[in-house]
Amino acid sequence: MVPRNVLLTVFCAAGLALAAWAAPYSIAKPDEQKIFYGSAASFQKPAEVDYAKVVKSTPEYESIKKNKIQEGTAKYWILVTEASEKALKLIKKVGSQTDYDLIAVKGYLASLPEPIPAEDITESVLKEMKKK
Repeated sequence: MVPRNVLLTVFCAAGLALAAWAAPYSIAKPDEQKIFYGSAASFQKPAEVDYAKVVKSTPEYESIKKNKIQEGTAKYWILVTEASEKALKLIKKVGSQTDYDLIAVKGYLASLPEPIPAEDITESVLKEMKKK
């Protein structure tokens, strides 16, 4: 039989470890251009996404390549804007369907003065795009 004071010590230590693990993150001065979903003020389960890869996988961007549309033309910028909007919409949709409460551009969270670990959800976003 384990003494009561030992059990109490173990449970307290486990509780403190769990509380520290579940403590919310925050970013004091976030670069809002690098955050696609959620609030940088307080989050617990961050993710990251390769934004360029998602944009380049859209039908709009593929149309640029397939049709050899010249960079800088009106058609090029229209399609790039549509590709970007589609990518952002997909990222937000994946965010709303999962328990990730912050999604940032890949590498941003790791580059902070106090790096924050994040799961890469690029493939999840690409799968969501293929559903359409």
